[in-house]
Amino acid sequence: AGINVNLNGLLQLEPGGNTIRFQHGGRDWFMDGSYAASLDRQIRPLSDAQIVVYAILLAYPSRDAARDAIMLHPNATGEFTIAGFNTASDEGLRTYRAIIAFLAERYSGMHPDSGRVWGWIVGNEVNSQKIWYNLGQMPIAEAVSEYEKAVRATHDSVREYSDHGRCYLSFDHFWTARMPGVSEQESYPTREFLNEFARLARERGDFEWHVAQHPYPDDLGNPRTWLDTLATPSVDSPHITFKNLEVLCADMKRSELLWNQKPRRVILSEQGIHCLENEEGETLQAAGFAFAWEKVARLPGIDALIWHRHVDHAHEGGLRLGLWTNKPGTVSEPGRRRPIYELFQKADTTDWSDAAASALPIIGIDDWDVLAR
Repeated sequence: AGINVNLNGLLQLEPGGNTIRFQHGGRDWFMDGSYAASLDRQIRPLSDAQIVVYAILLAYPSRDAARDAIMLHPNATGEFTIAGFNTASDEGLRTYRAIIAFLAERYSGMHPDSGRVWGWIVGNEVNSQKIWYNLGQMPIAEAVSEYEKAVRATHDSVREYSDHGRCYLSFDHFWTARMPGVSEQESYPTREFLNEFARLARERGDFEWHVAQHPYPDDLGNPRTWLDTLATPSVDSPHITFKNLEVLCADMKRSELLWNQKPRRVILSEQGIHCLENEEGETLQAAGFAFAWEKVARLPGIDALIWHRHVDHAHEGGLRLGLWTNKPGTVSEPGRRRPIYELFQKADTTDWSDAAASALPIIGIDDWDVLAR
């Protein structure tokens, strides 16, 4: 499970009515106890059910100028949903380290009432930073440098409380291509970004980091991801989608990307299949999930497939990615189960093969083993 964590929602500049005082780096920090408790209510039921929880670390604008000045990267500009972390100032970086340390301690397993987090995803789709990790106009080398500081700070703070918690870089499906319609100083090819990150991390002193990939289809509105034309079997492929995930796994085996002589791990932390509003929409959506599951199951470098979404969301640009519809007039209240729900429920059970077989003629193959050839 992936849980969004708004770091700006945790920080208090002064103690208030429900403040948690946390010591780190030789000083006291103030954390919002109400927000921390709301995270507990999400995380504990999952970890109690032996679900591996990944925290997605984000910096949403708070509209509090003083707090935003500390938390958001000072270069962030224009319209954006999420800003980059403020790794440009000493105070910003110290604050970031303290908040991550607070979270790492709280969800280390030492506090059963809070639950446990094992994975820490730093930011969101940082290669397309204009919208999802805004750093303003910034050359790729500078953007990588700022992001590397955030990932390293995350790793170091997590290691204070966990020997095995993992930190992840977050990328979307653009591999050697960039987000269209966005300048070269606001979006970058993932492969170029990844190579520069690995080089810089080695230069500054290598540490353990891994990759959180979002292999959405070429066209997020087209469920036929097996037909993606921009996802080729080449390392020069424009996109990484479910169709060519093996390209990413193979690339992680390059010597310059290894950690302790082994490939760094990959999780698929956000992706879904759209349901068209026509008579074949639900069938195609279910077939897309069957294709995705069978592809991922054949790639030993991938540790997690976190589906997005369980329920359609009314504010997701017309996309209908849910296992459920949302009730009319609601944002994300479950309405009706789609066929993909039943398929999702049977994944990794003895009922899977029979349930997924109906997708084979839709995809145009005779058996799933062709996906590994």
